[in-house]
Amino acid sequence: MTPRAPAQRLRLALVHLALGLYALIAVLPVLVVVMNSFKTRRAIFAAPLEPPLPTTASLAGYRTVIQQGDFLLYFQNSLTVTIASLFFVLLFGAMAAFALSEYRFRLNTFLGLFLALGIMVPIRLGTVAILQMMVAAGLVNTLTALVLVYTAQGLPLAVFILSEFMRGVSDDLKNAGRIDGLSEYRIFFVLVLPLVRPALATVAVFTMIPIWNDLWFPLILAPGESTKTVTLGAQIFLGQFVTNWEAVLAALSLAILPILVLYLVFSRQLIAGITAGAVK
Repeated sequence: MTPRAPAQRLRLALVHLALGLYALIAVLPVLVVVMNSFKTRRAIFAAPLEPPLPTTASLAGYRTVIQQGDFLLYFQNSLTVTIASLFFVLLFGAMAAFALSEYRFRLNTFLGLFLALGIMVPIRLGTVAILQMMVAAGLVNTLTALVLVYTAQGLPLAVFILSEFMRGVSDDLKNAGRIDGLSEYRIFFVLVLPLVRPALATVAVFTMIPIWNDLWFPLILAPGESTKTVTLGAQIFLGQFVTNWEAVLAALSLAILPILVLYLVFSRQLIAGITAGAVK
């Protein structure tokens, strides 16, 4: 055993302790929301940190969510907007990243920096201009308006991440494809995209979470009853004088499910993408 071994073990234990505390801080609010969604209103306020017991358990919140309002429609709207936005962000972001990383032209660096500005400048600063454009185009109270905004919002980060990964793809592999007669589209879809799947999963997760949880643009661009999303639809249970907290917590618990499923499906590729990005 080397003299530095105890110090290394202590350092490793402190790192794991810090990570454990961070995980607890991140997970505890979610657990509190889910636990209280299965309790009565009196139990929620009496002991919010206590798990549901036989005397306090209740499914009234979930019954209210299913029976009142069009929560299934809101859920469907959120899924439609999120899936469509993810598709366009990944497709256009990957194609732009491939062009920036593969081809050399005069404005290559400038265009990459220009797209990177989208990460630093919040899109909400242009809410008034965006609303005016949507009104002029007749897209207010449509899911298309949300898809367009979220696609524009997610593209800068997607291009920034994917271009770094695509620069690491072997030039020999792409040149071999060209020698075999593959078009640039075939090289992109058949050779390059499969090699950057961890990066695509990383972009998908980091793009989906802000879209799914967003309240601002659904409230501004699509507040109609037929276009409400889950986060906006949950507001119907919040009143000025009376708030149905069981229903609010139940709606939020159901809204967590897609994020959880996405993480479980793509967790391995997400960790691989983050690790590869750290190594780079």
